[in-house]
Amino acid sequence: MSFDKMKEHFRLDTRPVANPANIVQGDCYRITVLDAGLVRLEYSQTGEFEDRASQTVVNRAFAPCKFTVSEGGDRDGVLEINTERLQLTYDGGEFTTHGLSVQAKGGFHGNVWRFAMPVSNLGGTARTLDDVDGAIALEDGVLARGGIAMIDDSATVLLTDDGWIAPRRPGNLDLYVFAYGHDYRRALEVFYQLTGPTPLLPRYALGNWWSRYHPYSAETYLALMDRFDDEGIPFSVAVIDMDWHLVDIDPKHGSGWTGYTWNTELFPDPAGFLRELHARGLATSLNLHPADGVRAHEAAYPALAQRMGIDPHSGAPVQFNPTDPGFLQAYFEELHHPLEAEGVDFWWLDWQQGGITRMPGLDPLWLLNHLHFLDSGRDGRRPLTFSRYAGLGSHRYPIGFSGDTCITWESLDFQPYFTATASNAGYGWWSHDIGGHFKGYKDNELATRWVQLGVFSPINRLHANENPFNSKEPWQFGPHAQRVMTEFLRLRHQLLPYLATMNLRAHQGQPIVEPMYYEYPDEPAAYAVPNQFMFGTELLVAPITSPADRQTGLGRVKAWLPEGTWVDLFTGTRYRGGRTLYLHRSLDSIPVLARAGAIVPMVPADDIGGGTDPTSRIELRVFAGSDGEFILVEDRDDQRWARTRITYDDSSGQVTVHDVQGEASTLPGDRTYHPVIIGGPGDNGPDILDAVFRILDRAQMGFELKNAAFEAVRTSASPADAVMALQALDVTPSLLGAVAELLLAH
Repeated sequence: MSFDKMKEHFRLDTRPVANPANIVQGDCYRITVLDAGLVRLEYSQTGEFEDRASQTVVNRAFAPCKFTVSEGGDRDGVLEINTERLQLTYDGGEFTTHGLSVQAKGGFHGNVWRFAMPVSNLGGTARTLDDVDGAIALEDGVLARGGIAMIDDSATVLLTDDGWIAPRRPGNLDLYVFAYGHDYRRALEVFYQLTGPTPLLPRYALGNWWSRYHPYSAETYLALMDRFDDEGIPFSVAVIDMDWHLVDIDPKHGSGWTGYTWNTELFPDPAGFLRELHARGLATSLNLHPADGVRAHEAAYPALAQRMGIDPHSGAPVQFNPTDPGFLQAYFEELHHPLEAEGVDFWWLDWQQGGITRMPGLDPLWLLNHLHFLDSGRDGRRPLTFSRYAGLGSHRYPIGFSGDTCITWESLDFQPYFTATASNAGYGWWSHDIGGHFKGYKDNELATRWVQLGVFSPINRLHANENPFNSKEPWQFGPHAQRVMTEFLRLRHQLLPYLATMNLRAHQGQPIVEPMYYEYPDEPAAYAVPNQFMFGTELLVAPITSPADRQTGLGRVKAWLPEGTWVDLFTGTRYRGGRTLYLHRSLDSIPVLARAGAIVPMVPADDIGGGTDPTSRIELRVFAGSDGEFILVEDRDDQRWARTRITYDDSSGQVTVHDVQGEASTLPGDRTYHPVIIGGPGDNGPDILDAVFRILDRAQMGFELKNAAFEAVRTSASPADAVMALQALDVTPSLLGAVAELLLAH
């Protein structure tokens, strides 16, 4: 079967042919100036160049770009191309280090790229965190502190006009050089223009997910979901790991790792089980390992074998062959569509079987991501798949599954940096195993800090392996951790209006999690806090990823606050910005700060648990100290957008909700808004003396020193005098730092 007979929804919209006005070409080279900061460099011994889309690049039809071309001059035969952002110098021959270079204008250190020479890069992301215990090296992204970065697209497969794939011409070079200096947002905008936008997620994906590698039955799974509901813990996605299908099979059929047939001993009525999950407001996903193909024990085997020209009575396996379009069509229609008709909303494509296929350059993970995502969007549905990263351009296939991490503080400590830096590769929707997958150790504090990070991650998916001692239910971690985890998981669903707005913003080119240097590229301090990030437009997050100090019981994180006033979401403490400082928090919270004037729309705490659709009541958290504006954007996964502009006038303390623009019918007819102004008239923030008392009361130290320290703070003439008095008492650095943070916050 040829691919051109496959369904139309498998064809990606591409515009791969560049505007001729942007091209400078010789016998063996072609240079395309796609944008003032982006050039494509091709070299072909045969003079044959590539105008088809690739797995990474789907659009080269940029508008005409202003540039100048000069040849010869002081250097005979040397080609020079200049735009407002870059200067390209090329000797016209085979690409060499000495003969081809691109310089980013603007005087940045390290701003020259030379062919075959590495340049410093701010990093991108990685295929997987499987078995990772701490940090790993990352692939490059498209941003560099020196202002110039390069993508080598020479080895990826091509997308043909009929939507299928083809190998590259061997030996050709196909490079893209990004020269945007510190204009990181523009570099990312152009990257998305070149490779395609990040799709919108279904609203349900923005809530809490439950996942565990465990042989649940329908009865035990539903009972657990009901227990969560009784505990007031909301979830929006129910993931069923591989034990949904037959795994204990005759060895002649394989390992049982791959499977498509429900285990009816555990799930006697699969469609009924999925209906029950839907009735509880949960979208559903099943785990999938397709590499072993389809064996004779599968319920779908006869139909699939017949379609593939195999006698079903022979029992011969249907091999997994992603280079065969006939197999792929049958793969979807015979294996997946019937299960989706029963109620499966999307697939967890847990591909771990390598990157080799019968087509040179084809990574089967990328092709599966590509086709699964497109297939999930048939019939006008908002598409979704859940799988590992397969290289630049993978942002078109959210959501990313980062793999099986170890349950250690080292793993937790790497994840904020890993998540934020992935945005440099355009990859904004990572889903981590919150709490870690396996190995490691039980630590109630670690588990709690991981959930707190998860709430302020792109996707919050609690997960664990099958070890009977390893599960992520909050009640497994003691009463204090249970209370805090519950509050944070509820907070995630309170943030759904904010998250839904950031979902659209991500689709428009700005990932939900961004490193601090996006907004402050010329501030050295912005690069010195790799675990700190902006979570959407309004919230700065500095997660705590190391154990608490034993004396104070407080976790600590180094943070950088840009100029202005910043207000903690949980404590109300106001901080003066423009400095780097240590922030200390008990297990009850992590530093999440909003700039004065920020507006954060939320679901009221007593309204969560009713699904993820737009709610009747919206609480507006407004942070006083400056004027502010926020545009709340909502739909019901149908593109019928309602935009509500909300403004705050600080001088009067007035919050104004303006008329809805767009599809007002998207919103509940009884929609109301309830402003909560933090730091406004009558709100003086936390009582600092009381907060200091609580730090000292918690501290594991001598009573006499506690009392002396408190008296020093209480009787000092100024905060600075109090800090000096504490130093004179020789309190420990950890205690001094925690108290000084409060005394000198503003």
